[in-house]
Amino acid sequence: MTIELISIILLFGVFGLMAVGVPLAFAAGSLAILVAYAKFGTPVIALAHKTVYGLATEYTLLSVPMFILMASLLERSRLARDLYDALNSVVGRVRGGIGIVTLAISVLLAAISGIIGGEIVLLGLVALPQMLRLGYDRNLAIGIVCAGGSLGTMIPPSIVLIIYGLTADVSVHKLFLASFIPGFLLAGVYLAYIVVRCWLNPSIAPMPSAKDLAEFSWAKFTRGALPTATLIVTVFGCIYGGITSITEAASIAVGMTLAIIALRGELSWKIVRQALTQTLRACGIILWVTFGAAVLIGVYNLSGGQRYVTDLITGLDISPFVTILVMMAVFIVLGMFMDWIGILLLCMPIFVPIVLALGYDPVWFGVLFSVTMQVAFLSPPFGPAAFYLKSVTPPEITLQKIFAALWPFMLLQLAVLALLVSFPEISLWLPRFFG
Repeated sequence: MTIELISIILLFGVFGLMAVGVPLAFAAGSLAILVAYAKFGTPVIALAHKTVYGLATEYTLLSVPMFILMASLLERSRLARDLYDALNSVVGRVRGGIGIVTLAISVLLAAISGIIGGEIVLLGLVALPQMLRLGYDRNLAIGIVCAGGSLGTMIPPSIVLIIYGLTADVSVHKLFLASFIPGFLLAGVYLAYIVVRCWLNPSIAPMPSAKDLAEFSWAKFTRGALPTATLIVTVFGCIYGGITSITEAASIAVGMTLAIIALRGELSWKIVRQALTQTLRACGIILWVTFGAAVLIGVYNLSGGQRYVTDLITGLDISPFVTILVMMAVFIVLGMFMDWIGILLLCMPIFVPIVLALGYDPVWFGVLFSVTMQVAFLSPPFGPAAFYLKSVTPPEITLQKIFAALWPFMLLQLAVLALLVSFPEISLWLPRFFG
């Protein structure tokens, strides 16, 4: 089989199997094994064993279940709700204050755990009903929850950046530094959009009445804000201060989360069991997709696929800058139909060598990928953020209405992506400063 034929079989075979309901992990892995057997014979199947073993023993990968476990524990405690009440008692008195509080909660939760599904569900249960009850524009409220809840892909500690670092053989610590400014830049753009829209059209965010204003209490504020601040300082301090590795910081954060929940009187075996079950399911999905995609890429590269695609792209009569734009477009289009981990594992082993050949920094490219995944989380027809929110919204808020509310935030994401593509130093300044 020629590499052209193998490329066609793997590309259309994976999408064909997914179309009939085969999960990506098994579609990619099984098809790769069949192609490997047909081209190289039985001995090459050992490549699958070696690939899976190498990934399963990667030390940095241990941070993924730790951060997921921490997010699962926080989701089941009342800490996020108390934090929402604490910030609402301070900011809720200004126009658009509930929206600003919701966005702030999104940033803080992203800075703690880097998991988006639980954030959107939590905000959909806590913040969205409050905004709708106070007369906020429905589209604005939905957009804040979905866009803000998706910030976990950008703001460290991001699971997306951890998996990218492992796949692209890039320092996760540098990726976290590189995404710090862009992540908060995107959150700042959201904040500016909310403030400007509420200022131009006050009717979309009515001022709360006196009875709706939360009374400020130092005790309530401390109960909600202090534990969150402690977790953020611990995670960021351990990672950016060079005190521990990413994996060790995640483990310390889990221990602190358990201690905080226990001190708040909320720790129970039921919460721990549910959090562990959710972590096991999430990690199972991530690992199986990782194994399946890694085997497929391994077989493809062994067949000469990486050299073929590199020669194909570098041989085009386009500039390196346009090549990067084409890759971003590929990510956004694939994001309409696939999960981020599948896109990452299928594309990065091929795209990153091309990025290096063009003279670009793979750390910068990783930040660009995380921004495109922001767009993918909101884009129809399979934007995960919309489905997460739909699971907790009233029946009258349909998926069509949710997707219709997200396009302004997608335009903001694309604007930030264009800014980061045009000015790489926005991403690379911190890694170079601390390097």
